[in-house]
Order: sequence, then structure tokens, then C-alpha cells
Amino acid sequence: MTSSVLIALRVKASPERAFDVFTEEISAWWRPDPLFEITPRGDGVLSFEGGENGRLITTLANGKVFEIGHVTEWRRGEMLAFSWRHATLMDEQKTRVEVTFEAIGEETRVSVRHFGWLDIPQSHVARHRFPDMVTQQRVADWWRRSLAALAVEISA
Repeated sequence: MTSSVLIALRVKASPERAFDVFTEEISAWWRPDPLFEITPRGDGVLSFEGGENGRLITTLANGKVFEIGHVTEWRRGEMLAFSWRHATLMDEQKTRVEVTFEAIGEETRVSVRHFGWLDIPQSHVARHRFPDMVTQQRVADWWRRSLAALAVEISA
């Protein structure tokens, strides 16, 4: 998976606090995007289960749990990595997300890199037949909105 989207922002918090809000309060700051709904029933309520070797799941309104991905790295205040799959993707079509937390003075730069979208065929419903550049722009917009909400949640 070589293609990626990179979005970063600074938040007024320590790397540990930013990591904790990202992982423990994802349901408070996550912003669904109608173009990239996790399941046909919407995004549900996202949560991380456990640390490394844990899972990222969503719980839908009807109580069903969908596994979005597996946590592959969990280093509090440093890095988080996990696989990411929408319900319409086959297991081998999952993407990968890496999040780093870097202290910059009294702030933390939170960087999200989402790999693998261009490995999914353009004709697949998850890509909406968008050309490569448009797919990456839309994914970047989606993460940008969510990270802006993360910054607000950290400040609360």
C-alpha cells in the first residue's frame, strides 16, 4: 500500500493527552462522511478495544458490531496504527491508518496517514468511481473534518 493521504494539525495538549482523546473518545470527535460510510447503515459509534492487538469497532443502532480493523501499533503518546475496512470492501482490500503524536513546544502535532485507497479499484462502490486524485482529496477532507473535531474535543 504505497498511496496515502496525510493530514496533520497541532493541538494544545501533551502527546499522551492527544493520544488518549484520539483512542478513548473517538465516538465524541469522529465525523461520519456520507461518501465513505463505514457500513450501509452508517458509521455507528466507534471505539477502540484494548491496546496493541486490539480492534477498532463500530456499534450500530441495532446493536450489531462491525469490526473496522485491527490495531497493529499502540504506543501511547507516540503512535497508533490500525487496519481500516468499510463493510463493502473484501478483507484483502483493507486500508491502513497510521497516527503519530509529536510534541512541538507546548502543543502536539497529530498526523494521520491513510494508506491504500488507490489499491481499491476505481469502479468499487467505496471509491464512487472517482479518479485517484479526487479519491485522495475526498479522503483528506473527511479526515480534516474529524481532526478539527478532535482538536475541539481536546480543548473541552
